[in-house]
Amino acid sequence: MKGYQMFIFFGVFFTLYAGFNYFIFIRGWQALHNFAPKPVLIIYVTAFLLFSMSYLFMRFTAKILPPGLADVLAFYGGLWFAAMLYFLMFILLFDIIRLIAGNLTLYPAIITANWAIVKATSLAVAIVVTITLMIVGNHNANNLKVREVVIDVDKHVPGMTELNIAFASDIHLGHIIGEKHLTKIITEIQKLKPDIILFPGDLVDEELQPVIQKNLGRLFTTLSAPYGIYAVTGNHEYIGGANAAVEYLSKFNISFLRDTTLLINNAFYLAGREDLSMNGFTGTKRKSLNELLSKTDTTLPVILMDHQPINLAEAVQNQVDLQISGHTHHGQMWPLNYATERIFKLSWGYKKIENSHFYVSSGAGTWGPHVRIGNHPEIVHIKLRFRQ
Repeated sequence: MKGYQMFIFFGVFFTLYAGFNYFIFIRGWQALHNFAPKPVLIIYVTAFLLFSMSYLFMRFTAKILPPGLADVLAFYGGLWFAAMLYFLMFILLFDIIRLIAGNLTLYPAIITANWAIVKATSLAVAIVVTITLMIVGNHNANNLKVREVVIDVDKHVPGMTELNIAFASDIHLGHIIGEKHLTKIITEIQKLKPDIILFPGDLVDEELQPVIQKNLGRLFTTLSAPYGIYAVTGNHEYIGGANAAVEYLSKFNISFLRDTTLLINNAFYLAGREDLSMNGFTGTKRKSLNELLSKTDTTLPVILMDHQPINLAEAVQNQVDLQISGHTHHGQMWPLNYATERIFKLSWGYKKIENSHFYVSSGAGTWGPHVRIGNHPEIVHIKLRFRQ
């Protein structure tokens, strides 16, 4: 990403982050300072500073911190991002109730006479519910699902009736997603005995350093499939440095398709696009899909990996039979799924448009907080059946 773009991005991020945290802190302080004893106020301020600053502290000091400490700070700092969302929602809810009830004088006397207690109790409820959501959300994030999808492609492939595909997008290996979760993903994939294994982007969560420190790449060597293991870049590979991530992961049985198309077993084509963010980070545009598929024989099935499901019509126009994508996480935490459903024509799951089939995965890992509320991480098992 160009220097001025990075400056603007981080300037906006830090401004919003500081603003939201200040707003949440002040509203909590207002609820406590006239009611709670001094030790409670000290605990409140200390806990708030620890949680709100831990992720940022980790990001700026990760290269000099012991790996275990960096992981702990990343985990709890990530949880704080999720907690911020729900604290802001609680504040909005309480303000709406206060506005409506106050204007209509609906508050009973017991509330108006004990307003300090009511505010402190409301804060306690918000904290308890948010902590409960973090616990449930973390459980969901560790509860990996296998989704099976059967897709019929109206093309004849001599000697092949079905192609079993296993794919996992958005693993986000790094400080938070490490050996335990990756081992679970790899074990579940291998149980499916797939013909081909695909990773459509965001294998790495920005920084490559923790992946190398934990030697996570070695775990991929336990995977095998007759037609190979393939991946494409995602936006997070570009955030951390796509070339370095590709070079490292390519040592462990993973072949990256970077605007490349392969004819596999003379039976089907597999195409992989560079991520859409390539232009912003390198100043170089990826190939158009028409250029990428210009030499394919469309009488054979064409499978496309494209990390971001931005322009599905382009795949339809180029006679792609199956496109697999990720990126959206389906919002990862309710109610953010409503935003991804507005942004993307397909935020999660299967969709057929004319003769093209699409599957957008919610991802096998998490980004930021290791929390999922309203969905689960998934491995997708696609049985691609051909006309006989």
